[in-house]
Amino acid sequence: MSASVNAQALLIAAVDVCYHDHGATAAAVLFEKWADDQAKEQHLCHISEVADYQPGQFYRRELPCVLAVLKLLPQAPALIIIDGHVWLRPGEPGLGWHLHEATGIPVVGVAKTSFDQSPHAAHVFRGDSMKPLFVTAAGMDQQDAARHIQSMHGAFRLPTLLKSVDSLCRSGAPAAVAPDDPSP
Repeated sequence: MSASVNAQALLIAAVDVCYHDHGATAAAVLFEKWADDQAKEQHLCHISEVADYQPGQFYRRELPCVLAVLKLLPQAPALIIIDGHVWLRPGEPGLGWHLHEATGIPVVGVAKTSFDQSPHAAHVFRGDSMKPLFVTAAGMDQQDAARHIQSMHGAFRLPTLLKSVDSLCRSGAPAAVAPDDPSP
């Protein structure tokens, strides 16, 4: 795929994972244009067992969950957006790089918090927020990725469809059963 991605011809997947007492729930929303305000499709995947968190190795926990929800899609997306980093530091791969290596699909990382101040990330300011989103990419130019995230629908810091996938994975998480609840 070329370094410049044609925004009109894409099926874009935004993915996110929510962890809970009973494993994790991964979600994907699919859309065609960066400025879309609604998802074309939504997918949820419940994962009963997830790896333990290992500092500096977050991808080992999250990557299997993301791959599981991507398997549910009717076709492979042309691009994937993750809630996280593609690069932790220059030359130090994060979740997004591992996802790009596993799929061959360009990945854009949109993180709400910096990793080690994220000087290598494009800092994208949206809406009236004084806090940037930290955008990194693999398989496409990082500045193009930042411009696309900037152009996404929504008046606030986090684009509408990235909020949507976050809400979807959180709402799809099974509720924990109270200890005194007799139902299974």
